Amino acid sequence: MKAREVPLIAGAYLFEPTPHADERGFFCRTFDADVVRSVGLDPAAFVQDSVSRSVRGVLRGMHLRSGAGEAKLVRCSSGRIFDVVVDLRPDSPTYLGRATFELSGATQATLYIPAGCAHGFQSLTDPSDVSYRIDRPHDPAEDVTIAFDDPDLAIDWPLPVTSVSERDRRAPSLAEVLKHREG
Repeated sequence: MKAREVPLIAGAYLFEPTPHADERGFFCRTFDADVVRSVGLDPAAFVQDSVSRSVRGVLRGMHLRSGAGEAKLVRCSSGRIFDVVVDLRPDSPTYLGRATFELSGATQATLYIPAGCAHGFQSLTDPSDVSYRIDRPHDPAEDVTIAFDDPDLAIDWPLPVTSVSERDRRAPSLAEVLKHREG
């Protein structure tokens, strides 16, 4: 497994494993504490794992947490997703920077997203499973959502959006969220 910095988002990393495939399928190490530690992250800091399953065209995002934020490791364990990270840390050298990735079950790559960054994805297959490992217990009172179709984000989602949650549908604009965070 190797770790690669994400230049458009300061402090973000893509962890790329080496799946070993044969006639039975494949085997792959998806988390290695030593590799995580090698880039300055504490592997013991991650306290909750979750998984979502989405059908083709489903969009989840853009999400982040208020307060101390939430760092996370995101991996598509089955299927394929178009993944987006937006840096919303005002003191970051990549503030308002955006990076996109295609994560898939074939590669099993894991994306580390620093606290203070918004995250969202669209399922490219039917279905896609996405695993999340977060660094502090989830508190729904700290959930922040930004409109996935906000023109200021200008995210070019690869498929027509077939379904979003009610929360994502009603999400405020990026400008509204930034104004609220400053106030």
